[in-house]
Amino acid sequence: MLQDLLIPMIVIGIAELGDKTQIAIFMLSTKTKEHLKLLSGIILAFLLADGAAVLAGDYITRILPINYIKIISGLIFILFGVFALRSMREEKETHDLKNPFYSGFALIFISELGDKTQITSGLFAARYNPLFVLIGIMISLTLLSIMAIYLGKFISTRINERILSKIGGIVFILIGVVFLVT
Repeated sequence: MLQDLLIPMIVIGIAELGDKTQIAIFMLSTKTKEHLKLLSGIILAFLLADGAAVLAGDYITRILPINYIKIISGLIFILFGVFALRSMREEKETHDLKNPFYSGFALIFISELGDKTQITSGLFAARYNPLFVLIGIMISLTLLSIMAIYLGKFISTRINERILSKIGGIVFILIGVVFLVT
């Protein structure tokens, strides 16, 4: 029973460390002061995407071809990047996300569909107790997301907002392009 929780938690945690979703969370966290709303959207996205994987194994990738999922994810990352770069031109005092909950949810949910961690979650659920697998995965993803948010919060107080917006926009666009070409 303990292995049903710990093995998925450790493996998913290691696989997700430094992954595109963690980079996205880090960059989103530099755009808002409402970190709890951002975290809530992210956790809900992980719960739905990885929860679906636990329930259905890799069935999602059979319904919607992985190529379509990659294209949709790539376009969403590029869109976020363009918005980040556009926000640099606006003369506002702050560049907060309009709705951190929805921004975090949409970006993470779409990018997690068909991701290696989602597929791995489904495979673990086929071998171990699905409830414990889901709990382990959610603990891991939540802890990593909290670390990414607080790292983004820390960095955003030390680096000029225009530079962060430019870096964030470029990183999102690059991730989107990688999705489209791979």
